[in-house]
Amino acid sequence: MLVVGERWVTAIEIMKKEILAQLEEIQAEKNIRIFYACEAGSRAWGFPSVDSDYDVRILYAHPVEWYLSIDRKRDVIEMPISGDLDITGWELRKTLNLFRKSNGPLFEWLGSPIVYVEKFSVAEQLRALRPEYFSSTACVHHYLNMARRNKDYLQGNQINLKKLFYILRPALAVMWIEKGFGVVPTEFSTLVERMIDSPNLKGDITKLIELKRNSKEADYGPLLTSVLDFTERELNRMMQSNIVSDKPVASLEKLNQLFRNALEEIWCQGKMF
Repeated sequence: MLVVGERWVTAIEIMKKEILAQLEEIQAEKNIRIFYACEAGSRAWGFPSVDSDYDVRILYAHPVEWYLSIDRKRDVIEMPISGDLDITGWELRKTLNLFRKSNGPLFEWLGSPIVYVEKFSVAEQLRALRPEYFSSTACVHHYLNMARRNKDYLQGNQINLKKLFYILRPALAVMWIEKGFGVVPTEFSTLVERMIDSPNLKGDITKLIELKRNSKEADYGPLLTSVLDFTERELNRMMQSNIVSDKPVASLEKLNQLFRNALEEIWCQGKMF
């Protein structure tokens, strides 16, 4: 952090001007309108390292004419990583199709505590619909896959701190879903507060968060016994248990109507053609 006058200025605030300038350039270059842009990954979760990238995720819409074509067109933007700035995102139709499938990352983006751009009403409408389209099966599958990919890093007395949190956070997310709490919160601190009963375990997790915040992405740290035992026990249990059945999927027509309304709101100002 830096001190400006009497106010602490965070790294996010320092970068925000550059991020917004980049987003304006992307809009002009690609003839799109970004209706939502947020931070994802470790900064949104609340445990960035000192050298963590800024993972900016955008949701955007093309002009109406772009959608009136029989050609399949690219529906993602992946900008070359510049310094520590990583910008990627999804077009409106792709966004809604992923939302329909209860895409875990998309649900987390919509709940990010760090929002750079929110224009029009699309993101707010999607937030309101998340409980209706939430699938426990789809989200548990997402989080367990993330944990499985990193589980082997639990071996030994030292562990890459980034990998540790890529195991611990998914485990807590699955616990959240199992308890019937629905959409998983983006912020890690909320998961820890609600899912961990032991004061000692909470304290050890807090120590590891502070250690990661003061370390680099590639750094290793001590694997505290309490955290290791908890994580391994929960992952083993989850991988052997059956997931609670989903409720019926909500009507597709709601998202079709949201799609049409969004294009009108973003581009047409009350006139579709």
